[in-house]
Amino acid sequence: MALTLELGVAELATTRFAISPLSETVACLQQLAGRDREAANLPWLRWAADELAGAPLDLTLTWPLLISDRPNWPEFLVPAPLDSGPSIDDDLAALRRTTVRQVRRSLGRVFGDTLPEPVAALAAHPKAGLATIAAELRAAHDRLVAPHWPRIRAVLDADVGHRARQFAAGGSAKLFTGLHPDLRWEAGKLLQSGERWRADSVVNQGPGGLVLIPVVLGSAYVLIKGNTSTQTTVRYPARGRGAVWTAGTRPPPGSTVRLLGRARAELLEALRSPATTTDLARALGVTPSAVSQHLGVLRAGGLVERERSGRQVLYLVTALGTALLDR
Repeated sequence: MALTLELGVAELATTRFAISPLSETVACLQQLAGRDREAANLPWLRWAADELAGAPLDLTLTWPLLISDRPNWPEFLVPAPLDSGPSIDDDLAALRRTTVRQVRRSLGRVFGDTLPEPVAALAAHPKAGLATIAAELRAAHDRLVAPHWPRIRAVLDADVGHRARQFAAGGSAKLFTGLHPDLRWEAGKLLQSGERWRADSVVNQGPGGLVLIPVVLGSAYVLIKGNTSTQTTVRYPARGRGAVWTAGTRPPPGSTVRLLGRARAELLEALRSPATTTDLARALGVTPSAVSQHLGVLRAGGLVERERSGRQVLYLVTALGTALLDR
């Protein structure tokens, strides 16, 4: 069975990538609840459990919307970002702009005609409810995502750079097929297959093309959100997300140390998760100039590569470098 998105020339022309702190926040709350829990996130989950043990978050209105006996949740909780890299404030401002009609229609699609409390309270007073939800999600972001955001953002930026190169090399077919094993491009349609779909269906798309959002703190699945007044979002697991919590925490293999020397081997291990020169110097306790020298040697050997993300230059391990570390 498959879920289908039909994309014409106009939709393809307005399809874009975006990074969303709010998307990461919603995803991490679902991971905490055990929804499609991803093994790669277990180090973060253990940290989050310790963080919340003494002072739990107040998610009185948000939690029933995200975690229920329904297979879906209201799409307005993660609106399509207007920018490629918005702040959490930008994301929450977009959430608060959801109209009264859009809130009620979305709640009806998810929960049906009989709304449970406190969902019914949100339907009765959408604007006040959205303000409460925004405050709850902001608190969740500040506690659970913000402390790790530089590392998460580096992985997301690296993913978008990689996808851009795929698009340049092979167009839409290579881009969409490379996003996830469950996705394929066929005759102007993006098809999502897998066990999660019991019947064939067509997504009721929002205006314009798609917004492709990589996610670190999420599940291993693709989540397509249609039935929305914003652009339809396609949230997919970011490439390299598994290394965010493990890179640099284990020693490089002895064979790599013997070949490269300990300093360069540790640097290569740290680059399982993309990072800047400054990040690497801080993590490894060496000077930025020393890091730059080692990176020059590793780049010359084809073990690391770099790409620009805004004003930053990110370094990441290549497939050859990963193969050397995994020997």
